[in-house]
Amino acid sequence: MRTSTAPSAVLPPPTCSSRLFPLRSFIGLRWSAPRFQVRERAGASVAVVNGKRGCSFRLGVPTLNVCQSRQRAVVIRNEHAQNADFPRKYSKREKKPFPIPVLELRRRAKARMKAAQGKPKQPMPPPKNGMLVHRLIPVAYKVYNARILLINNLKRLMKVVPVKGCKYCSEIHVGSVGHPFRTCRGMSAAQRRGEHDWGSTLVEAVFLPVEAYHLEDRLGPRIPHDQRFSVPRIPALVELCIQAGVDLPEYPTKRRRKPIIKIGRKEFVDANEDDLPEPEPDRFKQPLLEELHYDKIIAPSSPEETAALAEETLEAWEAVRDGALKLMKGYAVRVCGYCPEVHVGPTGHKARNCGAFKHQQRNGQHGWQAAVLDDLIPPRYVWHMPESGEELQRELKTFYGQAPAVVEICIQGGAKVPEKYKATMRLDIGIPSSLKEAEMVV
Repeated sequence: MRTSTAPSAVLPPPTCSSRLFPLRSFIGLRWSAPRFQVRERAGASVAVVNGKRGCSFRLGVPTLNVCQSRQRAVVIRNEHAQNADFPRKYSKREKKPFPIPVLELRRRAKARMKAAQGKPKQPMPPPKNGMLVHRLIPVAYKVYNARILLINNLKRLMKVVPVKGCKYCSEIHVGSVGHPFRTCRGMSAAQRRGEHDWGSTLVEAVFLPVEAYHLEDRLGPRIPHDQRFSVPRIPALVELCIQAGVDLPEYPTKRRRKPIIKIGRKEFVDANEDDLPEPEPDRFKQPLLEELHYDKIIAPSSPEETAALAEETLEAWEAVRDGALKLMKGYAVRVCGYCPEVHVGPTGHKARNCGAFKHQQRNGQHGWQAAVLDDLIPPRYVWHMPESGEELQRELKTFYGQAPAVVEICIQGGAKVPEKYKATMRLDIGIPSSLKEAEMVV
């Protein structure tokens, strides 16, 4: 017979500094929003205690007349991991996973078709109808200017924060001396036993220039293979901003003032715009920044100026990524599932220039799929230097963290570490002082 649980049997909500009662089983840790809830189960009263963020656990406390031989259940999990795994590096023989599984895409398509049965067909929303999404035009100008500001500031920071690059592979390191890890896969790497040959590098190695074809009409025909050299290639982020509303005289693009008229599944005609008045000046247009040449770059003259420049650069980096993510939700961006080729548009181009694994079976054609933010703006992770300033040791590789190259440069320049990157930087892990001390770590 189960007796009712007395109020005194429920433990008071503890704090982070309080000591837990002697427990027989320990299974994890979990902290969440403030909440205190008590539930009963056979043989025990279960108290779920959630304190402030970072402090909560679940305790199973035996009732007063239950045999003490039963174990007390404690379930403690962590919602915000202190340390996260590094981004996975896919093999060249492995296809990139879809951002949304194919089965989920099919399920959503069937749900849309079922919901549209018996209802009048709705007009296509922008940008599918050829019009611009007006709420994204200011975002496009902000992303374009933030990209130029980021490149100019990186050129200035790299004059005071040393960045090394391997002469035989694409790996870089932020520091006065390159890291000692044998991860080189370049030419004659076997003779050097995987060791890098470090030298100077440029800003293009830190902020990778992913290129794409420029489309004069984003709804026009796909670029054929024989026109792959006649169509200009520009940075993919710039092409995304142009399609979202940024006007650049050197890269003209077609702007429609009326929605297109569909005459088939893949065919359409432009609406007659002769009855419209003369277009008014664009109220969304903003002044554009210009990228500075290396000869005009001036290094910061004081540590205070370097720290302020690093903070500004970090804000520009976040503005570029956040703004690009908003644009990608409105304008389609495609990436090849086998190679890094990116195309900004509803459908990929037809140029057969894919040289990835088994491209002969596909006749060089790309396997287009929806792109993610890291395909458009690769973060380029590098090893994080400890705050003590000590050089990295090959034997202690598992104790070091990583961060995007832009973030690491800004941190070494004096900027504050952002919260979103602390998980991969492993700031709370103590680095052993010697190999003997590292072997004692469990």
